[in-house]
Amino acid sequence: MVATSSGTAVIDGQVWNACTRAASLGCNWLVPEEQEFGGQQGRCMADSLIRREPEAHDTIAVEKLTSTALALRRLIYQLIDIGLPVEPYWRRDGGLAFDLLSSYTGGERVVIGHADGVITIDLVESLDAYRESLRVHLGEPYRTMLGHLRHEVGHYYQNVLVERDPGAARYLDECREIFGDERADYQDEIARHYKFGAPADWSDSYISEYATMHPWEDFAECFAHYLHITGSIDTARESGLILHADRVRFSVQRDVIPLPSYEDAPVERLLEDWKWLSLCFNRVNTAMGKNPLYPFEIPPPVVRKLAFVHKVIRETAREAAADH
Repeated sequence: MVATSSGTAVIDGQVWNACTRAASLGCNWLVPEEQEFGGQQGRCMADSLIRREPEAHDTIAVEKLTSTALALRRLIYQLIDIGLPVEPYWRRDGGLAFDLLSSYTGGERVVIGHADGVITIDLVESLDAYRESLRVHLGEPYRTMLGHLRHEVGHYYQNVLVERDPGAARYLDECREIFGDERADYQDEIARHYKFGAPADWSDSYISEYATMHPWEDFAECFAHYLHITGSIDTARESGLILHADRVRFSVQRDVIPLPSYEDAPVERLLEDWKWLSLCFNRVNTAMGKNPLYPFEIPPPVVRKLAFVHKVIRETAREAAADH
């Protein structure tokens, strides 16, 4: 983080300027002088990934674009921070792109989803009342714009790192064994899910009811939760939070000290730390009369799924670092 009042900073002799979307999207990223992303001089990497957005005259949608772009920058920062490749659509076919559109004012039906690198988000989801009504209607314990972005990018990375990349074929059989065969007809599975709902015992093996719909959705839900967990733990660590076993008012066997990185730690260590930290966060939320921050249980089968996501991400990050 760098403090600047002029929109310009010099870091190690390099001049950095405010992103050109600072005024229109509230972007607080700096861009190296003369740096160009996708032919857009002065625009930061995260904002350059926005392929489509509302027309300037659609002021209602443009207003909602600002908060959605903030969530997008949080996502891209985290992806870069954990070492995942962020290949933009303007650099190669099938690269990552975001269509941020509004079904409320844009005159077209917008379906949240992912297709060949393009993630589509309906800006109406940024309206708290609308999003909350859907959350209650669908029986979801959690629904946020950042959550949508993390889920949809999970589809992208499953496609890129597990299914499509010839070098990643090593993961495919294991992925199918853990999550199920993704070749199952998606439309048939959607129809089944919305007709019959999730199995009665879904919580024994899945992180959410939505994850039961299709192996793709199971992977994307677990990927999103991995980002929820690692992002929250990293924020706690950066804030200096430590749970001292002899000072908390619940039984914990050891001090919980978030690691600087869980890159070389088994996923069980990550989830053990998260169990206690999320208990603390949930208590804080309920003390404020709000719902628990993390209202999910992680059964053993989901631990195995998260372990697979952890392995794919960490191995991909190590290989990318070695290449550079």
